[in-house]
Amino acid sequence: MAALISPSPAAPAGTPPAPPCSFVIFGASGDLTSRLLTPALYHLMREGLLDPGFEILGVDRVEHDDASFRKALGEALHTLGARNGIDEAAWDRLAAGIRYLQGDFADPETYRRLAGHLAQRAEAGGQANAVFYLAVAPRFFAPIAAALSSAGLLTENDKGFRRLVVEKPFGTDLASARELNARLLAAASETQIYRIDHYLGKETVQNIMAFRFGNGIFEPLWNRDHIEHVQITAAETVGVERRGRFYDATGALRDMVPNHLFQLLAMTAMEAPNSFAADAVRTEKTKVIEALHNLSPEEVPRMVVRGEYDAGTVLGKPRAAYRQEPDVAPDSRTETYVALKATIDNWRWSGVPFYLRTGKSLAVRRTEIAIQFKRAPAVLFREAVDGPTPNLLVIRIQPDEGISLRFAAKVPGREMRLGHVEMDFRYAEYFQAEPQTGYETLIYDCLTGDPTLFQRADNIETGWAEVQPILDHWAAHPEAPQLYAAGSDGPACADELLARDGYKWLPLT
Repeated sequence: MAALISPSPAAPAGTPPAPPCSFVIFGASGDLTSRLLTPALYHLMREGLLDPGFEILGVDRVEHDDASFRKALGEALHTLGARNGIDEAAWDRLAAGIRYLQGDFADPETYRRLAGHLAQRAEAGGQANAVFYLAVAPRFFAPIAAALSSAGLLTENDKGFRRLVVEKPFGTDLASARELNARLLAAASETQIYRIDHYLGKETVQNIMAFRFGNGIFEPLWNRDHIEHVQITAAETVGVERRGRFYDATGALRDMVPNHLFQLLAMTAMEAPNSFAADAVRTEKTKVIEALHNLSPEEVPRMVVRGEYDAGTVLGKPRAAYRQEPDVAPDSRTETYVALKATIDNWRWSGVPFYLRTGKSLAVRRTEIAIQFKRAPAVLFREAVDGPTPNLLVIRIQPDEGISLRFAAKVPGREMRLGHVEMDFRYAEYFQAEPQTGYETLIYDCLTGDPTLFQRADNIETGWAEVQPILDHWAAHPEAPQLYAAGSDGPACADELLARDGYKWLPLT
């Protein structure tokens, strides 16, 4: 996902800046820092939401000093923002607080020097707030957390908070997720750990709750009596790019389903929380995932399909087959596309299928939630040229954030002919909202101590528990995924999954 550098809207009146803090990024020379974290922090600085005492401290083995690290981040930011320009005053304010500490993650000396730096800041400014952001490979998550704990860097006191931000993936299966959580919780308390999922930082995702619970005309219809089925799509045009080694050991199911797609499902299907307090919201989301029907070994082949992209054309450019990508095994059986049918065993959703799909090298980049309502009785329209089509509500997450509602209307003319029209709401047009990276809200919430949009340990483990039967079945039956042409809507088996129930996927093109 490309970072978006655009003029940021001013912070809403009354939004306080985050407290002064050292934002310590492990893996600071990596792509995540330059492409997403730095632009997000720049937007927050431009909006006045970072304290003048805010500091970025990069930690990595790459050779840098303060000046060269600051220059590298500045060049990346200006490259990304070339089209819309950069607010130089805001960048200068952010750059003034950029520091660098060269060191090996496995060397205790790195943590002693880090502790010394934070102690000096505490003595100079009277506060010791620190966020440790692990922008590193997953194998470093637990060792870095343990080293921080051993150095006393995760100990909180009345002078400041200490928080740990962990990027996904949170494990590769249920057992590894449990182990990772256990090791993290041995180093820090649950209230200090912020497991980040950038999908949840998008305005449209957060608006799902506002849309459902803030509008009296929708929530009464949000159940099995009125909704026929739900489709959740996360389609990407990119291939595996430079991540072949990682992706070939991961695949689409592990990469997207227990985190991104289950989070979207949970926010769509959750009950109204007692409040918007973090634990109230996260508890209701966890209940949804816990209520998912557990697939038996016999059900997996009927309810889950997978594909792998073959050579094709994506957005007018040729794309090699997945097995010809760099660092991918020539006989790989890793899926680049997965679709599944999920059902929720609770009172609200009993009998309503939820169809989830995600894949790489598809026709378009699109993430959306489509709710299809039950068809109106056609008895009045027996003589009509065209009968009524089902109402369809689509919540677009990216890239064209908004909501559309399809309903029936009479086509002008002498005959009773029904057509469908769409009411279309676009965030960018209505609110003049500028696109951002998706990390702004999450970073601000972490700095201010609001964990609502972050996942608890039980959220993580519940998601993995639901996909573990699929992983077990695939391990026992290592069949090759069905091929689909790069630039298409996906494999034929995904269409068959819905056709068995009498439905069709919304077209991607």
